[in-house]
Amino acid sequence: MSSRAETLIEASEELARDVSSLVFPPSFQWIYNPLIYAKHPHDAYIRKFGNGTKRVLFLGMNPGPWGMAQTGVPFGEIRAVRDWMGIEGPVGKPPNEHPKKPVTGFSCRKSEVSGRRLWGLMEQRYPACEDFFQSHYAVNFCPVIFFSDTGKNITPDTLPKGIRNSLEEICRRHLQRVIMILEPKYLIGVGVYAEKQIKAAAEGFTDAGVFRILHPSPASPKANRGWEAQAQQELIDYGIW
Repeated sequence: MSSRAETLIEASEELARDVSSLVFPPSFQWIYNPLIYAKHPHDAYIRKFGNGTKRVLFLGMNPGPWGMAQTGVPFGEIRAVRDWMGIEGPVGKPPNEHPKKPVTGFSCRKSEVSGRRLWGLMEQRYPACEDFFQSHYAVNFCPVIFFSDTGKNITPDTLPKGIRNSLEEICRRHLQRVIMILEPKYLIGVGVYAEKQIKAAAEGFTDAGVFRILHPSPASPKANRGWEAQAQQELIDYGIW
């Protein structure tokens, strides 16, 4: 009988295959899927923290260029993954690498602000990562990251409608599998898009509570005014913390 972690890995492998089978418009030539080229640390994250049921599941939108795109871990800012989670490993390359968004794995010197903020809050509250992951877990809704020719991020919500609908259907199916495996009581969308996708996946599927916290992106003026304190207060107000 497979453990929950091994079942999560099987589900992520299916997600990677299904997303890779999609045909994107010719203009979308810069597509990174860290579930494939960063599979080693991604699977290490699942094996280390994905066993047992989880009280709280956090959902992000998709990988960031200096976070999960480098480490294979959701919101995977390198210092948090390497030093707090104790995960490090070989990372390959996407098939078509944008010159402005190189993948250098754990050698990357850039910091993913969203990941630094999110995992920084969790480390502040749970200095030992095992204490956090005993009852919490984090995944991304969409496993891939898209770049324009200039290297600008193209977020899933701005994709052409047809391909966006196909991608979201695959990702919602995977999210439901994750919910079924981990049996969370609370589903937390990190930002508006993630909350929308959790609601769509949860409707008629689970009675877990659905909530949202402010996205930690530096593109958000509100998040730049003390994101950690705001997010923590939201979780306290919801009765989750």
